[in-house]
Amino acid sequence: MPKTSSMGRGIMAVLAVGARHAAGHPGGTVADVAQDLGKDRSQVSRNLRSGEQEGFLSRTSQRTYTLDWSVLTDAQLLTERRLHSDGGTALDTLARETDEACFLGVLHGDSTVTIGESVPPSSNLVGSWLGRPYPAYCSDAGQAVLWEASEAEVRTVFADMDFVRHGPNTPSSVEDFLVRREAARARGYTIVDEEAEPGLYSLAVPIRDFKGDVVAALQIVGIRERLEPRQQECAAALVAQGKWLEQRLGYNLQD
Repeated sequence: MPKTSSMGRGIMAVLAVGARHAAGHPGGTVADVAQDLGKDRSQVSRNLRSGEQEGFLSRTSQRTYTLDWSVLTDAQLLTERRLHSDGGTALDTLARETDEACFLGVLHGDSTVTIGESVPPSSNLVGSWLGRPYPAYCSDAGQAVLWEASEAEVRTVFADMDFVRHGPNTPSSVEDFLVRREAARARGYTIVDEEAEPGLYSLAVPIRDFKGDVVAALQIVGIRERLEPRQQECAAALVAQGKWLEQRLGYNLQD
């Protein structure tokens, strides 16, 4: 087995501290991290000190190492930039493959907001949705951006929302929304069929970042008569581009 480099050992030590945070611990001492890694304490101590010197870790007065949260802030900023830049690439590729209008949406309060779009002239959709909010309970991206939210979290999002009917199939309640989301989870992608407005049909998948959090939804939106007969074909392209974008955001598909 090849020997781990000093850089590799340092990264492992930093990740071990991060794992302790994820498990609910306030970081860890040298002894804690050495035990977690099954490594010699003196070696782990050197690696943790290096992590502190490089700005990845901080050490408390109790000699506990914690993550320097500025590292995660930098990573989050990089994620946001990539969501726009690589998201644009995914949208253009998906629009080219399906010849349908494609969008990238995020959750904002109880609404979804479009942050990216690629709309072929042949899609028969007019106007831009960039920056426009729409109620998440019936929007094209709603189920996908709330894909992994708990039932309690979903109810909190819609606590002050009146489920106004926007199309013939608009969800009538939180319970109705949750049932449709469960069906989407089993399917692997959402289908929003005339929920947002009459004649509109859409497919969407959640997009996760390096932390495994859902940060956006990738969508295909079109006229029902045109998109529904091509559902499986378009869904396959959507899932493929969604996975590509997640990889670009650092999501581990094995998680």
